[in-house]
Amino acid sequence: MADETQDTVNDTSKDSGPVDAKEVSDDFTIRDHTSPSGLKYRTTTGRLVLRREETKDGKADGFKPKAEIFIVAYTQQDADPGRPVTFAFNGGPGSASVWLHLGLLGPRLVDSGDVGAMTSAPFGLIDNPDTLLESSDLVMIDPVNTGFSRVVAGEKADEFHAFVQDRDLVAEVIRLWTTRNNRWLSPKYLVGESYGTLRAVAVAGRLFDAYGMAVNGLGLISTVLNMSTLRFFPGSDLPYALHLPTYAAIAHYHGRHGDRELADVLREAEDYAARDFGYALTQGSRLTSEEHDDVVARLHAITTLDEGFIRRTNFRWAYHEFAAEILRAEGLAVGRIDGRFAARPNNLQASDSFDDPSIRAITGPYSAAMNHYVRAELGYENDLPYEILTARVQPWSYRTFEGAPVDVSGVLERLLVHNPNLRVHVDYGYHDGATPHFAAEYVWAHMDLDDAARARFTHHYHEAGHMMYLNPVARDTQLRALRAFVTEGRSRPE
Repeated sequence: MADETQDTVNDTSKDSGPVDAKEVSDDFTIRDHTSPSGLKYRTTTGRLVLRREETKDGKADGFKPKAEIFIVAYTQQDADPGRPVTFAFNGGPGSASVWLHLGLLGPRLVDSGDVGAMTSAPFGLIDNPDTLLESSDLVMIDPVNTGFSRVVAGEKADEFHAFVQDRDLVAEVIRLWTTRNNRWLSPKYLVGESYGTLRAVAVAGRLFDAYGMAVNGLGLISTVLNMSTLRFFPGSDLPYALHLPTYAAIAHYHGRHGDRELADVLREAEDYAARDFGYALTQGSRLTSEEHDDVVARLHAITTLDEGFIRRTNFRWAYHEFAAEILRAEGLAVGRIDGRFAARPNNLQASDSFDDPSIRAITGPYSAAMNHYVRAELGYENDLPYEILTARVQPWSYRTFEGAPVDVSGVLERLLVHNPNLRVHVDYGYHDGATPHFAAEYVWAHMDLDDAARARFTHHYHEAGHMMYLNPVARDTQLRALRAFVTEGRSRPE
């Protein structure tokens, strides 16, 4: 563990939630550390006050505090201004940044174990020898009502529970931190996971449009940029086809494909999903009985699901139905976030499973680790509960997209054109039932980009789930690629 020294700044509001807007101030604890590799770095932990210029009756009404946003910033001591800085967040909506923070990027990792060998309470922390901090400064951001982030007293609690307001808030955190720390000439990267990938693209667009800030790269982990590829709505056949390779990969993990190689299973599933199955779904009742039987047989071979189930669902089942069905005979349901996990469901006869055994397995280790780490090692005290994965942000508003799919792929297209040096790193987990790899690939294939822009993407596949870094082998591979990503093209200001 790193050596530490401590300092505290503006320590007045640590024991409360929303405070009087007239009294609110930044609330940080600063500590200096030395990593096992000898890297000297500083942590700045606490709540950053975001203010907004307001008008009343057409007149300026001041620069008023709106929210206190919890961040943990890691900065190398005595680093040159050209050192990269990476801003990172998770998704949900409703997730704190703890997963990327203590699962992948930071100098300390939760000792969670992996599927089949999870650690037991009270869990622990270990050093991360491949932390991204070795190559880039880090700023971990928790949006409103996640982590310790809250609105200030008198403000609407749900104001930032919406696509646009959340986008603008995170962009403002990045602008403000960059300005106060004199980092406008540093290479800047945004790393998001899940909904955080959609947020990362939207925030990059906002930074460019509102402030003229161009980011150097986007790290998209477990990607969703177009939600119509994932949402199972009546009349929308696309998600049923795009999930098929994930179903095949999860069946393979649980031994349902014998001694076949995963690559072979995936190739068959992807080819069928992209061609014959897509066609069959569009035909509906126009399929002949022979064609219908052929689809049932092919889906059975690829997914190993019972043929009766496939017929009853008319080829169309949501992931939660698959989770309940695939290991029903063994009395188990599989996870959505990570289909490698399996556990006994509460109701063996349930037609679907919303109780995710993978989330259940990892929440305890991450919660314990973060609550210990922030106080014992970062030195920050706050009596609020640290909201790791909360429903208090729901309902989440997508009114910006009313009548249209929630889709930011067009924003990324525009950014790639406006910024010819922007690069994109993409991580996929084959056993991720929340953001299937084939759905993300579909989005890339339908973006209007030339070959030069497509060459600025790098794609990395892992035999793991949504949080692919639970798998130590995947985490090592992922971190090596991310460190190369943020150091490539690094430049010094003149």
